[in-house]
Amino acid sequence: MNRVTVTIAERQFTLLTDAEPAFTQKVAQHLDGKLTELLAGDSKLSLLDACILAALDATEECFNEQESSENLRRQLKEYLEESTKLKLELSEARREIFALKGKK
Repeated sequence: MNRVTVTIAERQFTLLTDAEPAFTQKVAQHLDGKLTELLAGDSKLSLLDACILAALDATEECFNEQESSENLRRQLKEYLEESTKLKLELSEARREIFALKGKK
């Protein structure tokens, strides 16, 4: 377990994580950047509101990535099935060629 101190919205947090410290820092910096961007864009936005908007954005990104991953898995499965089918066809064609050569 790694203990990592990060700064988000000018506040320090010490996190216990199984992730690599550099990765945890990268995630925290990404969140801090999102919050900074949101707060700079709307001076009336509270930190809580900015956190909620950042969480919604992160959740949307996560769902989109999950959908993309599922589409890639589905496509890979189709390619593997097509490959298996083509290997069987190739094997059958080779048997036919061998049989035709044997008849000569």
